[in-house]
Amino acid sequence: MSRIGNKVITLPADVEVSQEGTVVTVKGPKGTLSREIASQISMSVEGTEVIFTRESDDNKTKALHGTTRANVANMVEGVSAGFTKTLKLVGVGYRAAKSGSKLTLSVGYSHPVDFEDREDLTVEVPDALTIKISGISKQKVGDLAAEIRAVRAPEPYKGKGIRYEGEIVRRKEGKTGK
Repeated sequence: MSRIGNKVITLPADVEVSQEGTVVTVKGPKGTLSREIASQISMSVEGTEVIFTRESDDNKTKALHGTTRANVANMVEGVSAGFTKTLKLVGVGYRAAKSGSKLTLSVGYSHPVDFEDREDLTVEVPDALTIKISGISKQKVGDLAAEIRAVRAPEPYKGKGIRYEGEIVRRKEGKTGK
């Protein structure tokens, strides 16, 4: 039994959910998101609640039940509140700068690394060591944050690199010197 799939999604007052075939569309004050759901999962909107049911109890359908409910819940949260990921740059000389629609990272390479703005996402640089990515799609926000972090992932000896805010990097001791 999928505990997540059986949970009911309660819609905020300004969010509207509709379904056309297997495509679910969620409209809210921040925008509109659409996603195709699996045909084995059925969705029903009853007032301000969204309920998901599955047609069989095989393992794949059980997994799809919880995943589909979680994806639609993220869509509802995204169009009503939005998602934000914050990245921190740790290292001597590491810095980020935003000019126009381009994010430029200086993270110890012989050249700066550039990222172009993506549609539906907002990238802000409040200071030289912080990058804030926000948008209505949790997947797109997480993907861009992971791409930026992959430029210089935190290393375990000095802890230098790009890390998520609140991420804990386990440090290693290094050589003893003898």
